[in-house]
Amino acid sequence: MKLIHILSIILTWNVSFAFEAVVVGVTDGDTITVLSSDNEQTRIRLAGIDAPESGQAFGTRAKEAMSGLVFGREVTIHTQSIDGYGRAIANVYVSGTWANLRMVEMGFAWHYKHFSKSIPLAHAESEARKFRRGLWAQKYPTPPWEFRKEGSEQ
Repeated sequence: MKLIHILSIILTWNVSFAFEAVVVGVTDGDTITVLSSDNEQTRIRLAGIDAPESGQAFGTRAKEAMSGLVFGREVTIHTQSIDGYGRAIANVYVSGTWANLRMVEMGFAWHYKHFSKSIPLAHAESEARKFRRGLWAQKYPTPPWEFRKEGSEQ
């Protein structure tokens, strides 16, 4: 049975589900593809963060940062839900490091406050802004949710 189907059933019951897998693809700074031990590929959207889109300033650098952090490595995935695109929304850990948080700390993702009330993510964004890390080196960085909205209006 497809892992994503199993995840959706478990998450419907409001049960947290964790599993280990190897990262075999990085779509961008907040979306990865993992391969489970039963050779099932699953797309994972990192919870609580939003990274620049590929056509946006710092989009390529965010993807590179995510790749450097997780590509080819075994990760532990703590799922929260399934989004409208069939991706598992999850917290991802690599060697004990919370990848979601690390992306915000490095300045390659926003804390996605619309969907997350995480205090560590909020603090990490504040620190990244303060020290002008990553995308915060720009004077007025465009959040990805605004960039996507602008693209859909054209």
